[in-house]
Amino acid sequence: MADREHTAVAIIGSGPAGLTAAIYAGRANLAPVLMHGPLPGGQLTTTTEVENFPGFPEGVQGPELMALMEKQATRFGATIRQELVTEVDLAHRPFTLTTPQRTLTCDALIIATGATPRSLGIPGEKELTGFGVSTCATCDGAFFRDEIIAVSGGGDSACEEANFLTRFASKVYLIHRRDELRASKIMQERVLKNPKIEVLWNTVVTEVQGQRPQGVTALTLKNTKSGDLSTLPCAALFVAIGHIPNSGLFRDSLPLDENGYIVPNPNSATTSVPGVFVCGDVQDHVFRQAITAAGSGCMAAIEAERYLEQIAD
Repeated sequence: MADREHTAVAIIGSGPAGLTAAIYAGRANLAPVLMHGPLPGGQLTTTTEVENFPGFPEGVQGPELMALMEKQATRFGATIRQELVTEVDLAHRPFTLTTPQRTLTCDALIIATGATPRSLGIPGEKELTGFGVSTCATCDGAFFRDEIIAVSGGGDSACEEANFLTRFASKVYLIHRRDELRASKIMQERVLKNPKIEVLWNTVVTEVQGQRPQGVTALTLKNTKSGDLSTLPCAALFVAIGHIPNSGLFRDSLPLDENGYIVPNPNSATTSVPGVFVCGDVQDHVFRQAITAAGSGCMAAIEAERYLEQIAD
């Protein structure tokens, strides 16, 4: 029989948002319980060096940064459980979270379940993630100064990333499966007018070539009309085909936008359900940075603390 447990604050997700929330809630003597989820440490555990997180002037490995955050959270009294929440009940109080190991009830819930980058699902992509394959130009573009870089995608995100990468790359190839971009008109114009960007139309990436730790060396491309294969030498592939917010647990209990992101109240981490707070990439489709996720985790914990004070009065 599964264990039953109650806590003042439960947190779902262990990326920068969830662990920052755990640090703040722990320091407020709330003894939060955090559920890891399917990817302990979040997306940063799939990266190598992180250069843009404050406090690490020489950079830090993504998994190391997340391990330090977890250590800091437990130092302040957070309990970390490597369990997957399979069901939530936000209609009754206290809220109920169900995992294969236990039933956890809580007075306040912080959702930090993150988002999953869409992948191409091709050979070499997973193996070379963090070694030349990336889903974040802002995070990793500076590692490829004066190199040839490829971007896969055709929407606003892909065009934005291609333009951004021209700050570092000697040349950027934008690889798109169709003969016209899906991006907004202004983003298309920026790409097509940028002398450093070449669009490869009617083309898909079928394989990423290279090996760890040396990294990406080339891409295998296929023309969607002729079926012809070719090789594109490059140092990096940025996959920009969107993210999937990990919001499925809350589909029936919280408002989601058209892309599945949880919608918080304006200028707040609160949601439509009092006592439920949201932070990190599951509610942020704009910035998607470790530091902004951490900041929103701080907001969620502070608002959860204030909520608990109010209901205690």
